[in-house]
Amino acid sequence: QGQLEESGGGSVQSGGSLRLSCTPYLSAGDILHIAVMGWQRQAPGRQRELVATLSRDGKMDVADSLKGRFSISKGDDGHGNTRLVLQMDNLQPGDTGIYYCFIQHAVSTEPDFWGQGTQVTVSP
Repeated sequence: QGQLEESGGGSVQSGGSLRLSCTPYLSAGDILHIAVMGWQRQAPGRQRELVATLSRDGKMDVADSLKGRFSISKGDDGHGNTRLVLQMDNLQPGDTGIYYCFIQHAVSTEPDFWGQGTQVTVSP
């Protein structure tokens, strides 16, 4: 069973920035069949919502309400492992929540793998 390891959450004041990373530890087969990687978040008392996605062919998509402040990309963790990065700028208290990375295969209708979640807290 593979896993996604997240890092980078924390507490910042309004207007600050955070950078979340997600490193997948999956079998070669699971990596081969990745269609989409992305991030979702869940604020207290609210449903989980989609933040951003990055498709296998490099297409990036960010939720309309977050465009201009959030961006998604792929990077390297320095040890040869590809990781998914969520750059969050000009953070606002409404961005507070738990952020989850996910990976979905082409044949799936829902994510196949989830990260453990990382807390982001933005104070006024």
